[in-house]
Amino acid sequence: MELIGSTQTATYIRPKPSNFLPAISTTASSYRNFQPALITTQNANMPWRTNTYYRSGSVIPSIISTSQRDNLELIRAKTMFYPSNRTALSTRYMPEDWHKSNQNNFRESESSWNSAERLRRDTIRLIQDREQLTRRTQENTSKNLGERLNDISFWRSELHHEIDNMVTEIAALTEVKRRLERALAETEGPLQVSQECLFHREKRMGIDLVHDGVEKDLIKEVEVIKSCQERMRRNLDRAITQLASNRAAQHELERDLSDKVTAQRIDDKCHQIRNTTDGIGYYRGIERLEPSLSLPDSWSKFTDNNILHSQSERMASHKLRDEIEVLLNSTSNEMWNQFNTVNVAFTHRVSETSEAKNGLQTHLAKTLQEIFQTEMLIEALKKALRDKENPLKVAQTRLEERTRRPNVELCRDNPHHRLVIEVREIEDTIHKLRERLMEAENTLQNLVKTKVALEHDISVKANSLFLDQERCMSMRKSFPSSPRLVGYT
Repeated sequence: MELIGSTQTATYIRPKPSNFLPAISTTASSYRNFQPALITTQNANMPWRTNTYYRSGSVIPSIISTSQRDNLELIRAKTMFYPSNRTALSTRYMPEDWHKSNQNNFRESESSWNSAERLRRDTIRLIQDREQLTRRTQENTSKNLGERLNDISFWRSELHHEIDNMVTEIAALTEVKRRLERALAETEGPLQVSQECLFHREKRMGIDLVHDGVEKDLIKEVEVIKSCQERMRRNLDRAITQLASNRAAQHELERDLSDKVTAQRIDDKCHQIRNTTDGIGYYRGIERLEPSLSLPDSWSKFTDNNILHSQSERMASHKLRDEIEVLLNSTSNEMWNQFNTVNVAFTHRVSETSEAKNGLQTHLAKTLQEIFQTEMLIEALKKALRDKENPLKVAQTRLEERTRRPNVELCRDNPHHRLVIEVREIEDTIHKLRERLMEAENTLQNLVKTKVALEHDISVKANSLFLDQERCMSMRKSFPSSPRLVGYT
């Protein structure tokens, strides 16, 4: 490296090191005085000489002693006879001037060194400080991007969870709607049978053409079936409207989720960008643009409002499903009860001799209904037990995961107490459901035994009641079962 320094007199360049030493004659020649005598055309003949530090020897310092002045006069006298001496004398400085020049050069060099060193230290410190500031700012920006990614991930998970719940709710409501449609279609058959029974009874003649209990029950059965159909149609319209609202809420959630996915991809790409990343460049004035359409509060509130709206729609949908379930069960029970009432009335009207048989048939119908309902209850209890497995696993898994919190974070906080209570409640529920399942199975065994006994008694009396049952009850055997009336296959 070459060090270059400049003064007011000359420029000094450190020569590159060589592999050999100069000749002695060359080194000695550097000490010779090559300044000629001072003449008028001095600067013109010697352009390398400057007027700053080189002064004419004729200029005598202002402070000179008497002895020095005498010596100077003597020297001047000698120069009159020796031209070469006269030239040398006119071009030489005093030793004091030579020392002062050296000292001035030393002081100016040291001052330049100090200034350069101070500037170098300040510049290095400035570079280091600005480098640290830039690094801290970039780290804070990356941290903020990471926190933003966490926020987006949180809301994405919330949206995913809500969308899954909404999809499940839509599927459940759609299934209930289909069941309602099938149940509504199943009521056409019983209505037609009841009307056909009324038409056949109009053919009675004589004293038998009376407004008896069987006819009253048949008219009531028609009214009950039409009333059930009307309520089913109203709830079917509500289900269609609610499904549209659920799908609209799901669409809003999915659109919000799609925006979240895009924003997360972009922010994740920004979070991964480093100083060595390819493709980075200047975008002048981009920091002065304001493309944002929302603030953090309005951003989170928008998604929160979508989730709350979806939850409200799900609650309304769940409530409607419960109402439809209650409606299906109630209409099924009403039609079945009225159907049994008409059958009982028919049985009592046929003959006094068939009274016992009719009672057995009624009890058999009740027993079959109870057997079916008991079997459905057993299946419901088993399903309820299965449904409690995952919540119990979730609660216990949460407790187990929370035991891994480090140090003071292993706190027995409200979530911990609530999880413990939840586990105990679920275990108590499972215990009670198992007890109730055992009771239902025992009841089913008793019902099966009762059914076998009733069927045996009915088969004994079947021969004597064949004609009356074929004439009066044959049409009513096509009445749908309870599962079909509640929308199952």
